[in-house]
Amino acid sequence: MKNPVKVLRIDASGRTDQSSTRKLTDNLLDALKARYSTVEVVRRDLAKGIPHVDQNWITANFTAEDERNAGHQQQLSYSDRLVDELKDADVIVIGVPIYNFGVPAALKAWVDMVARARLTFRYTENGPEGLLSGKKAYLVVASGGVAVDSEFDFATPYMRHALGFLGITDVEVVTAMQQNLRGDESISAARAQIANLIHTGKSLRSIAKVA
Repeated sequence: MKNPVKVLRIDASGRTDQSSTRKLTDNLLDALKARYSTVEVVRRDLAKGIPHVDQNWITANFTAEDERNAGHQQQLSYSDRLVDELKDADVIVIGVPIYNFGVPAALKAWVDMVARARLTFRYTENGPEGLLSGKKAYLVVASGGVAVDSEFDFATPYMRHALGFLGITDVEVVTAMQQNLRGDESISAARAQIANLIHTGKSLRSIAKVA
């Protein structure tokens, strides 16, 4: 019997209803569940709130682990949970609405919370090295007017780079872009992308235990 596919779903849209990224992420997860016998999903909804990096967090993070007191550990406890979720996942599915050419503030805060030296990346004599290799990521990107991967899209390349910095380089992008111009056509195109990615047999090739 094959092990379950462990999926971490991250919703970043501030809209909890009528959100394109949330609906399309639902579609992608439904496709994964239809394709693979057992899929376990952990959901992190950033619209419910996420702390931001501040002075106390920075102090705790830069204190050596064996020197941290109870206060330091408390400051890092939420970040530790987010890191554990990311480490445990085989597949990461992130809804990425483009807000004012970039990612929502809550998604940037999530990146800040999981980019932790010695936990998710490390510095070597050859530069930084991501420690989370062997995972698959899907970015479900939606926009009103911005064309994805255009010169005005600072969200998609940022997320690719941030994930790559952590060692997650197998990244697929599902796009529902320029919905103000293309309307339902954009959503239909994204759903077709999802069907093609999940059902062609290529989607989870990098996850050896479910290949």
